[in-house]
Amino acid sequence: MTTVFTNARIFDGSGSDPFEGEVRVEGDRITQLSTGWGQVRREGADVVDATGKTLLPGLIEAHAHISWPSAVDRPIPTMELPVEEHLLITARNARVLLDAGFTSAYSAGSLGPRFEIALREEINGGWLPGPRLRASCIERAPEGDTAVPDVHDADDHRRGPEAVREFVRKWATNGVDTIKFLLSSDDAFVPGGSRQLLYTDEEVRAAGEQARESGVWLACHAHAAGSIKQAVNNGFRIIYHCTHADEEALDLLEEAKDRVFVAPAVGVIYTGAYEAQQFGVTQDVAAEKGLLETLERWSKVIPEMRRRGIRVLPGGDYGFLWNPNGANARDLQYFVELYGFSPAEALRAATMYGGQLMGLGDELGLVREGYLADLLLVDGDPLEDISLLRDRDRITHIMQGGRFHKRPQREAFERLFASADQASTAGTPS
Repeated sequence: MTTVFTNARIFDGSGSDPFEGEVRVEGDRITQLSTGWGQVRREGADVVDATGKTLLPGLIEAHAHISWPSAVDRPIPTMELPVEEHLLITARNARVLLDAGFTSAYSAGSLGPRFEIALREEINGGWLPGPRLRASCIERAPEGDTAVPDVHDADDHRRGPEAVREFVRKWATNGVDTIKFLLSSDDAFVPGGSRQLLYTDEEVRAAGEQARESGVWLACHAHAAGSIKQAVNNGFRIIYHCTHADEEALDLLEEAKDRVFVAPAVGVIYTGAYEAQQFGVTQDVAAEKGLLETLERWSKVIPEMRRRGIRVLPGGDYGFLWNPNGANARDLQYFVELYGFSPAEALRAATMYGGQLMGLGDELGLVREGYLADLLLVDGDPLEDISLLRDRDRITHIMQGGRFHKRPQREAFERLFASADQASTAGTPS
């Protein structure tokens, strides 16, 4: 399939100013990019007129919980479902995420041991719609911790360095890309939990060593300053939350900024604090669960990480009743409105940095020749109004790997009829 986007205003994902231009896509790659009045080749192409629209890379979710059940159009008031229903809902949520313009996703943990491994293969094979997925397994907390659901295999959560190594080896063998550890607890689990470490230094060191040996990445839930330091010192790829980062933790993150990513998960905290009353999260509950304190801490920590050049990515624990899958783009709006990011910086974090997080920084997350054609066309200018990305109707076209997941029905019919006419003409004797 060959497509040309013409008359487009292009944001290439790098954070640079947008420009007028054209893009040619052949197969799954961008093969030609022109700027200004220059034109790309038209032959054999389906031409899409992008007048009035912005072309940008597909968005990348850095903290995906596709198996967290709730989605924008389907609230589900429980996290524990029969496995058959749960797997189907997970597959559906993958499509919901793609419908919202997220063409790739980095998992922050699954509620089903092999859900995401199976889902990734179905998506990669073209059998199910969903984002390019870095798949994970269940999140690991040590035995006895309140974060370990009863449905998990208790043997997976045993304490000690060797038990940690066994866990990493097991899931690497099963085929995950990334494994998430709860290095700190959470105020939602236990009062003051966000300041508590759950693992010893020896256990975290064992996780890092085994991950490198087994060829998988590590992610972590880390509110406490000590847990952030454990993660950086032991090669964790992405650190979620970073709420109580102190000066030493920030220094470590800055020193490691070329290899580490941070995703605070603003969405779940902000909506829990201010938009979840109908689900029983009153202001008193929000204060008791530490949501207001977290937002206060982030008002200082996130701008400081941004100032230091640490790669801070949107991705906000979507999948809860008050923070459903499919609403993920509002994290970009929070970055702009709460933490001083420009729209271009927020979009760069969700595209170029996202491609780097996925391990595909040389072929994903930018509008450049040779890159994968994961592209969005947005009606209007999200660099002027980042909230446009929250309106799925404003995302008129979604392309993944050179194929349209979404385009206006009229365009699709016109292309079909044009193809039929060409075939008919080709078959007419002269």
